Amino acid sequence: QVQLVESGGGLVQAGDSLRLSCAASGRTFSTYHMGWFRQAPGKEREFVAAISRYGGSTFYADSVKGRFTISRDNAENTVFLLMNSLKPEDTAVYYCAANSKSLLLPSVVGDFGSWGQGTQVTVSS
Repeated sequence: QVQLVESGGGLVQAGDSLRLSCAASGRTFSTYHMGWFRQAPGKEREFVAAISRYGGSTFYADSVKGRFTISRDNAENTVFLLMNSLKPEDTAVYYCAANSKSLLLPSVVGDFGSWGQGTQVTVSS
């Protein structure tokens, strides 16, 4: 099972940008679809974005489409989430996750078997 460690969160103002990183252990990173999820206080964990094994396909939640970009560097075993035009409603703990079994790009919490510990993103108005 792959181990995931997120970084890059912080406190920013509305309209600012942040780039989250998720470093994966092991030598089989390219066998995993990767995803980003977020969870705000009192809310369920929700899908943000996903990227296929070699980066050829991406998928975004409507709430972040056009503002967030997911990418990956398989040589560095890392997936990124570039977040532009941040809004207060983007405030949450952001988690990266890995899926090794799906044929198609997954976007549901239950499809991902490995999770990082999360990184806090706080956007002030």
